[in-house]
Amino acid sequence: MKTTNKTARRLVLGSLGLALASHGHFQAAPSATYLAAAQVTAAFARGMPLLETGGYKVHASRREAAGMAEVHVQDTDIIYVLEGTATIVTGGNVVDGKALAGSADEIRGASIRGGNAQRLSKGDVFIVPNGVPHQFTEVQAPFLYYVVKATEGGRR
Repeated sequence: MKTTNKTARRLVLGSLGLALASHGHFQAAPSATYLAAAQVTAAFARGMPLLETGGYKVHASRREAAGMAEVHVQDTDIIYVLEGTATIVTGGNVVDGKALAGSADEIRGASIRGGNAQRLSKGDVFIVPNGVPHQFTEVQAPFLYYVVKATEGGRR
């Protein structure tokens, strides 16, 4: 059987990872994830998650209009803007906030009272720590942005 350098490297690294994991040194690393351009483009057309795990999520987000105020109890949002502009309001208090059905970790409300506004545009990165109210307002559509949601402690 002929093996390539790439196949041999995978076998060696995989075996090493399993050996160390079995001795309690560390857990074998998960495999890498590839998302093809066509899949990413289709996700942005609808605004939807690309990948969700226990420790993080990657969303291809699309906004055509302002959204509700929200608070993620466990997830920190790391936002990278690809296209369009919007204002994001953070901090303050959520007006009429209620937990989503089936998830006490996600709160939605009508608006934010007393927050700080920041205009976002192409190339900007904005981080909303878990527990901080936030709301997109004044959206110039289409507003396309990646969101990496890092879950506190890798729990979910």
